[in-house]
Amino acid sequence: MNEQKGTSYAKIKRLQSLYNAVPNTIWSLLGFVPVSVFCYTHTEPKFIYIFSAISIIPLFLPNIFFDKIQISKSARLYKKMGVGFINRYAQNGAIINDLIKKQFPQFKVVAFKRQSTKQLIQQTYIFEKFHFILFVFFSLVTVYAMVKQYFLWAFVIALTNIIYNIYPNLLQQYIRVKLKHKKTAKE
Repeated sequence: MNEQKGTSYAKIKRLQSLYNAVPNTIWSLLGFVPVSVFCYTHTEPKFIYIFSAISIIPLFLPNIFFDKIQISKSARLYKKMGVGFINRYAQNGAIINDLIKKQFPQFKVVAFKRQSTKQLIQQTYIFEKFHFILFVFFSLVTVYAMVKQYFLWAFVIALTNIIYNIYPNLLQQYIRVKLKHKKTAKE
């Protein structure tokens, strides 16, 4: 019986990885193509190195920093900001989870066991740090574009930053709020 559960779990994880590859690829192309093209065609290499070095700093920030910059302790504000909509199309989002549940009805995103919830909360910090690093880099490139008077590029990169970095960070905060609320409701 346990072996059967393990096999089913492995199949779910493979399917999840396969399905997640689609939104990851699409979002990454939408996020990185404009910035890459601008950096390759208009940015002096030394500035790319400087921006990259500065952007790495958030990697070393403790999770409490991300708790402090969290916008709200309530999921309602995040929903009003459209984070729930973004969650449908994100990695491990509602569409991906629905597709997996069609093939594996027993699939649960979070078992709401202490370890499962804790792991997912840690994962949100990792994703938030990743997008915060990119947020800093994209912001520096946007400022550079404005200083060099590439205003259309600045607008495109700023818009890309909102879609590819700010909303994913809000999504991580939203997930933590929901998980912590359910965790405390269970206790």
